[in-house]
Amino acid sequence: MVVRTPFPGTDEHGLKIQQAADAAAEEPLEFCSKVSEEFRTSFQQSLVSYTDYIRTTEERHKSAVQHFWCVLRDKGYLYQGAYEGWYSIPDESFLSDSQVVERKDAHGNIVKISLESGHKVEWTKEENYMFRLSEFRPMLLEWLKKNPHAIYPEKFHHLVVHWLQEEIPDLSVSRQRNRLKWGIPVPGDSTQTIYVWLDALVNYLTVAGYPEDHNHWWSTVLHIVGKDILKFHAIYWPAFLMAAGLQLPKQICVHSHWTVNNQKMSKSLGNVIDPMEQFSVYTADGFRYFLLRQGVPETDSDYYDDKVLKVLNAELADALGGLLNRCTGTRMNPDQIYSSFSNHCFPKRPCRGHSGRAMAEDYKMIQLVEQLPLDVEHCFEKFQIYKALEAINFCIRLTNSFFQRHAPWKLDRKNAEDRCWLDTVLHVTLECLRVYGTLLQPVVPTIANKLLSRLAVGPQERDWKHLNFLARYHNSICLFEGRKLGPDTGLLFNRLERTDKTQQSSRQLKMMKMQHILK
Repeated sequence: MVVRTPFPGTDEHGLKIQQAADAAAEEPLEFCSKVSEEFRTSFQQSLVSYTDYIRTTEERHKSAVQHFWCVLRDKGYLYQGAYEGWYSIPDESFLSDSQVVERKDAHGNIVKISLESGHKVEWTKEENYMFRLSEFRPMLLEWLKKNPHAIYPEKFHHLVVHWLQEEIPDLSVSRQRNRLKWGIPVPGDSTQTIYVWLDALVNYLTVAGYPEDHNHWWSTVLHIVGKDILKFHAIYWPAFLMAAGLQLPKQICVHSHWTVNNQKMSKSLGNVIDPMEQFSVYTADGFRYFLLRQGVPETDSDYYDDKVLKVLNAELADALGGLLNRCTGTRMNPDQIYSSFSNHCFPKRPCRGHSGRAMAEDYKMIQLVEQLPLDVEHCFEKFQIYKALEAINFCIRLTNSFFQRHAPWKLDRKNAEDRCWLDTVLHVTLECLRVYGTLLQPVVPTIANKLLSRLAVGPQERDWKHLNFLARYHNSICLFEGRKLGPDTGLLFNRLERTDKTQQSSRQLKMMKMQHILK
């Protein structure tokens, strides 16, 4: 199983793309095709599949954008006017005076830059088409008031409401074509190119089948966006949709950024972390796990290699992998079967004088593992993957403690009562591992597949409806009891050691941090 995202893709129009292609001495489409293919490859290497992949240079998208433009025009929300103001090419965004500050560049010259992104801005004045954004401010505020979870986490919802407390100007939604040729032409006006952020946002509609067949998707649409493009998705896009008479997104989930030694990643600083390079050190599953385990949507998360090593060794190699090896190894499980469970040894309710060997801590563990799928589902729905993994890891630690507490390796297999309890301890541990493997599939698909295959869980038995945790404990039939375990495919996740590469990376990051302090 791999994690599936409905509609990834690449936004390929705009002035910065045109300039980048010129700098590479390539035609824009050729340049974009290479970059888009790199993204496709990265999805494949990251174990991510998708329902559809959208490129904004496709004809289907051009048709959708031009249709959307005509709807806005025919409804009276577009007009021709003059625009004058600060413009950031890298951000493809217009900025007010309050969003711009003076700084010295590398040559000591005074330049204007964006307060938010730090990118240089330039003064732009031209005739183009304007969208009546100012009319939608009251409606946007009303939408957010009636839908307090429309933007999540809550801090970003408050931020958008704060932005909307002030008047918002109408938005320039086209560029003169003699300056920007790389984009979709305005219908009926060959002198203008549609603004890249109107073009790019419509791609959500394109892949949903707009304008003919989007309704079956659009009623439940959810966007996941970076905090740096929140304004485009939480103000411009809802206003465009309102103007076009279309339903607004069900929710906009916002994630923060990864920093390195508490500094923003930057090519100029040389501190950019390339996930593809990290896969060769930590594996795709390992790196995915770390990012999802440590990444917090509300705030920026800091990256350094020692943290990756510590998390992966402790949680994947030792806690999860070690537990699997201990209960499936030939010494502990010589018959290599999914062992049986005894209600006599582990009665459903502990009672005094009973011959059962289960302790109070064991019952607490069972209760938490039974609740775990609902807890994980709740965290996933709230876009809190790190909390879901925290809950899973907590239960894995409890299961290790359960196994250690009862020390099945000390039991006498020749004694009937000992053998019954040994099998029960193994059965409970295997059942816990089956739950963890099932729940971890979206996060570490290769590791989860390896774990479930070792437990002889078939491909059709790996969804949540088949969990049915510890059925024998509830006096039901366990489909897995007595099955021959899958072949031993080695360690679930190899412990990681510091390599020359990670040591060099750590030294470089420490040096950059020291240079930053000295400045």
